[in-house]
Amino acid sequence: MATESGHGPTSTEYIQHHLSNLTWGKHPDGHWGIAHGAEEAAQMGFMAINLDSMFWSILLGSLFCFIFWLAARKAHTGVPSGFQNVCESIVEFVDDVIKDSFHGKSDLIGPLSLTIAVWIFLMNFMDLIPVDFLPEAMLRWGGIPYQRVVPTTDVNVTMGMSLSVFALMIFYGIKVKGGKGFMAELTMHPFSSDNKIVQAILIPINFFLEIVALISKPLSLGLRLFGNLYAGELIFILIALLPWGLQWVLSVPWAIFHILVIVLQAFIFMMLTIVYLNMAHEQH
Repeated sequence: MATESGHGPTSTEYIQHHLSNLTWGKHPDGHWGIAHGAEEAAQMGFMAINLDSMFWSILLGSLFCFIFWLAARKAHTGVPSGFQNVCESIVEFVDDVIKDSFHGKSDLIGPLSLTIAVWIFLMNFMDLIPVDFLPEAMLRWGGIPYQRVVPTTDVNVTMGMSLSVFALMIFYGIKVKGGKGFMAELTMHPFSSDNKIVQAILIPINFFLEIVALISKPLSLGLRLFGNLYAGELIFILIALLPWGLQWVLSVPWAIFHILVIVLQAFIFMMLTIVYLNMAHEQH
């Protein structure tokens, strides 16, 4: 990508450009528009939106829905096609994981787990596209200055998903256990006593320990996915700065290894979601 002076960008400018989102929000002077650089994006504050993260995540989510709708529409009892086999295998795999890890009753857990697994995999898979391909195409044909095509490298996306899981944990925790039972879990564990005075002393200690454990769940869920994919994206960017021949020597084995990362991170997010919702459905 050329700079305004007509010369190629420095390594620092190249990295900063590829790690900048297409951010839209309110500028300090009051007008709304696209941020030109990370500094302007930071000045826009909390209400700014990363348009590229929103676009690619919605597009890939729609692609997931279309693929499985198409598979369901073409499903038949005869010899299945390869496409149907793949979709059925994914559904059966997710179903087996749920049977092993979820012991409550919920109509939501199946569709939610399948959506998480496939949607996150598709978003992670975008990391295997050459780092310059889509950003240069967008700049050349659409005049779009910034473009990050891997939504899971945006902490807003990963934390948004993890906070949604957290909201479901709270909802089902209260629904299954009741408000009193839910609060009892936060205040009567891990330390308990039959003595009312000792019990009153232990309640704030238990609450502090349990609330920290509760809040750490969505934090670890979102930050783990973000950290792994961000690191993978950064390595691809650094490899792209190397001479062309060396790029192929390093990028191919890293891409092969990264396939394991993108699949594993999708599975971990799905698995932890199932485990957390199972805990919310348990009655002690």
